[in-house]
Amino acid sequence: MKPGLRAGQARSVLILQSWKSTRCEYTLTLIPGMLLYAITNRRLLDGDEGARRDRLVELAGSWALGGVDTIQVREKDLPLSELQPLAARIVEAVRAADNEAGGRTRVLVNGPARLALDAGADGVHLHANSGPAAVRAAQQVYARAGRDAVVSAACHSPEEIRQAAGASLLLFSPIFEKVTAEGPTRGQGLAALRAAVDIAKPIPVLALGGVTEKNAAACVQAGAVGIAAIRLFLSDAWRALLDGGRASQT
Repeated sequence: MKPGLRAGQARSVLILQSWKSTRCEYTLTLIPGMLLYAITNRRLLDGDEGARRDRLVELAGSWALGGVDTIQVREKDLPLSELQPLAARIVEAVRAADNEAGGRTRVLVNGPARLALDAGADGVHLHANSGPAAVRAAQQVYARAGRDAVVSAACHSPEEIRQAAGASLLLFSPIFEKVTAEGPTRGQGLAALRAAVDIAKPIPVLALGGVTEKNAAACVQAGAVGIAAIRLFLSDAWRALLDGGRASQT
């Protein structure tokens, strides 16, 4: 089983990948076991700063209640003195939702491992080219507290994948073209994702960048264990990925 995956999820993804070896082509609409990784960005929410933070905490709770596997607190513009209490509020909301739904959503902080630990988070997310030493350092911070750290890392190339050795999971991007305030970003495509999955083994890879409920299935067909996104999780569109596993032959 791949590290950090629950048994049922890993089995579903492996079954899905086995379909690629048949002569039939499938249009996959809904996929059992697809891992869902939500990334926060309160600046995309309405209201003043206080309202945005409150809404972000509320959203995190709803993601956990709905079955999202991992939430990354990515509020990089905040000073650490404000990031930690916000992360702690998100962890509290997620744990309450977990208790209600009987789930276990992991919360990672895009920030220092000590801050993440103190906020009660499950681990950290590292930027690209952080290197194996950064992965080990985060793990050691948690180990000294008697806990195992979940470490995800951003990757955009084969070299960055190799630099993330030891991580729990990788976010490979961008897969599809996306449009931001800075302009359009060209996606690397599904072939690059497939190659990234092969290079990263045995570390699981999630697809990031321009992912929607309509193209998420193609990412899993390419070998990703799931998808990561920001905007997808700001509406209820992501819930379409939870409704079971139907495949139609074409």
